[in-house]
Amino acid sequence: MRTDHYNDPEAPQANSLKVAVSAVVRDDQGRILMIHRTDNDRYSIPGGGMEVGETVAEAVIREVEEETGITVRPGRLLGIFSDPHHVIAYDDGEVRQEFSICFSADPTGGSPRTSSESKTVRWVPPGELHSLDIHPSIHERIRRGLSDETGPYFT
Repeated sequence: MRTDHYNDPEAPQANSLKVAVSAVVRDDQGRILMIHRTDNDRYSIPGGGMEVGETVAEAVIREVEEETGITVRPGRLLGIFSDPHHVIAYDDGEVRQEFSICFSADPTGGSPRTSSESKTVRWVPPGELHSLDIHPSIHERIRRGLSDETGPYFT
């Protein structure tokens, strides 16, 4: 299990940092690929840790497919999210500072399916996102994915 702390003065101190990737995947109707996470019971865009020996693009492709069943082609860099006020505490004592490289991505195949990390996978119209429990840092990534802003965001 994990607990996300954001701007929380009672949050534990970070003791690790791991490169992660995430993707705002939109279909031809403009809907966003969302997962209902098993580890914190919140909705999120797909993503996860980068592995040794892979590029960030390969990590995006692997993570999205592992969590959702959808294959993607990464697009533009949306931003690098590294806010030290967002820490993730795990049951094993690890407290990780957020560090995620987020891309837009286009679906190229596959069918939505759940995984050990996602209990629900669905395409969500942007107008319905407000009804889901989504962490503020994920909302910011989605906002960047929906905007016409040029250049990557970074903290």
